[in-house]
Amino acid sequence: MRSAREKLQQELEQTLAEIQRLEQKLEDKADYGIGKGGSTIYEWEFNLALKQSLEKKARSLEAALRKVEEGEYGICKECGEPISEERLAILPQATVCVECARKRSSRWVRGTP
Repeated sequence: MRSAREKLQQELEQTLAEIQRLEQKLEDKADYGIGKGGSTIYEWEFNLALKQSLEKKARSLEAALRKVEEGEYGICKECGEPISEERLAILPQATVCVECARKRSSRWVRGTP
């Protein structure tokens, strides 16, 4: 089985490659006046939103790699308990355990911090 560092590094490289691909697509922005552009406007904006989402993911992966270096990877930042291997396998940049994520989610739904 690959180490956490290798998995995070590979996912970061893939994410950065996808960001680069999207940047190339975003370079071509035609003049979109009223009634012009059609679906190309939607596609350009969709690619921009996707790029921004991937940039956020890349920052999370970089933070997770720093946690590996510091020996703190896989520790929940809320409760200090280990994050399950299953959760890290699915979401390697996870910073909270499942239980704390549930608590955070239910607070968000109720509208409390």
